[in-house]
Amino acid sequence: MDPADDLLSDPYNTYRHLRETAPVHRIAGTDGNPAWLVTRYDDVREALADPLLSLDKRHALPGNYRGLALPPALDANLLNMDPPDHTRIRRLVGRVFTPRRVEQLRTPIRETADRLLDALGTHGRTDLMTSYATPLPITVICDLLGVPGEHRRDFRAWTNPLVTPDPARPDITKQAVVAMLGFFTGLLADKRKEPADDLLSDLIAVQEEGDRLTEDELMSLAFLILFAGYENTVQLIGNAVSTLLRHPKQLAALREDPAQLPSAVEEFARHEGPALLAIRRFPVEDVTIGGVAVPAGETVLLSLSAANRDPSRFPDPDRLDIGRDTSGHLALGHGIHYCLGAPLARMETEIALAALLERLPDLALAEAEPRWRPSLRARGLLTLPVTY
Repeated sequence: MDPADDLLSDPYNTYRHLRETAPVHRIAGTDGNPAWLVTRYDDVREALADPLLSLDKRHALPGNYRGLALPPALDANLLNMDPPDHTRIRRLVGRVFTPRRVEQLRTPIRETADRLLDALGTHGRTDLMTSYATPLPITVICDLLGVPGEHRRDFRAWTNPLVTPDPARPDITKQAVVAMLGFFTGLLADKRKEPADDLLSDLIAVQEEGDRLTEDELMSLAFLILFAGYENTVQLIGNAVSTLLRHPKQLAALREDPAQLPSAVEEFARHEGPALLAIRRFPVEDVTIGGVAVPAGETVLLSLSAANRDPSRFPDPDRLDIGRDTSGHLALGHGIHYCLGAPLARMETEIALAALLERLPDLALAEAEPRWRPSLRARGLLTLPVTY
């Protein structure tokens, strides 16, 4: 059985079946090459922190799923690295991408959310993905990186082909990668000439004991911050709003007590997180996962969403409960590769929801069923039509 088609159309029921019958299962990746899909919470959590499971594609055997192909200048990012390179780069980034810098964005994020809602007016109909969930993170990422106003654009035209590549149109994905590479090449050059108070300028300048980031490392970090930080937050906000509007009792509870928002965001991430799968891994030697022998060099796909709905860890996992204990959820990873931008994604989503709850008390879905992007990797909406 290859459940790839079912994973696109009905991922949670398919994951449930696999957890119960074949928790480590051979499937075809998006490129048609084989991979091992892991679905139980304990197995996924252990594998996420296992140093024998490498993110470095040099450990992949030929003919196995390798994931997105990127040019070297974009490929040298944290999602393709193991220690000691991963440790070194993450340490340098951590010197400038600090909790204090993230917290300084709180007021600008709320101001941006209010501007977007002002533009909607007090009543009407809109696609909330287009008018709110997408432009809010775009603005945040551009502010963070220091992208000048005249160069801001809809980055989703670049990230969409990477999240949901069309096998029949590989040229679209290639064009998006070339465009991103050209954009960041010019942006880095501008920041070197005229540094400013932004993360990209600080990444260029940061050093520790004489160690600095190389040009390719800077380029790949800028790409990663845009691709992972922006794209995942768009999906998390959209999924959270859609899920909340489908659960009126939970919506009423949150309106009555907005102090529950931080815990609610954790539940949205667990219940309908933006990443179905973690970044693919390659065993550096033969390993056993969930009692199944996986040879060295084969591809391992760890399902974060399946783990987060494992009843052995989260009772009644398909039920949304903003008051539940979500500690240990894996929506943002685990171990040394835990999402570097997690605090920012949480804060953006919390502020986005708070603004909607305050400003649009009659917000409601305009369509009965959500339309999801056809992706094995990402969980996100194509549109979110609402009335208000």
